[in-house]
Amino acid sequence: MKDIVKKWFIVGTIFIILFGSLLHFVYEWSGNNVLVGIFAPVNESTWEHLKLLFWPSFFFSILEYIFIGREFNNYITAKAVSFYAGILLIISLFYTYTGVIGKNLLVMDVFVFILSVIISQSIGYKITTTVSNVSKKLNLISFISIMLLVILFVVFTFDPPQIQLFKDPITGGYGI
Repeated sequence: MKDIVKKWFIVGTIFIILFGSLLHFVYEWSGNNVLVGIFAPVNESTWEHLKLLFWPSFFFSILEYIFIGREFNNYITAKAVSFYAGILLIISLFYTYTGVIGKNLLVMDVFVFILSVIISQSIGYKITTTVSNVSKKLNLISFISIMLLVILFVVFTFDPPQIQLFKDPITGGYGI
């Protein structure tokens, strides 16, 4: 079973990287469709770029759950930790490297995204294959924490806090 899980996590990693990269352009391609903006970055803020990791990870995890996730009582917890780890990695790596060199570079942004996907997926794989007997209470908390991310990504697309994480560095605007 561990080999099957490993294959799913590898396919998931590739899917997230490819679909996340493509997602970067979808809002503009859609003619700035508001519904598309929930799932795709609507500006160049760091927060909006977290969608590139979160939504592909979220949708792939639903598919993965149907095929293998139900076999593990820790699957939801593993995914919650994976999602939050990826988000925190992107934020911390991006602000660290831009703080050190004083600007952002596209090649570094892409590297941060890919590295964050790989590490977050690896964390999810490790938890899924090594941690067992996760309580129903922890799974419920994990599920709620995932739903909180869904809500935050939707709400903050339209009404983001007026702080640097949500500010488009090109236009100075926030959200849609």
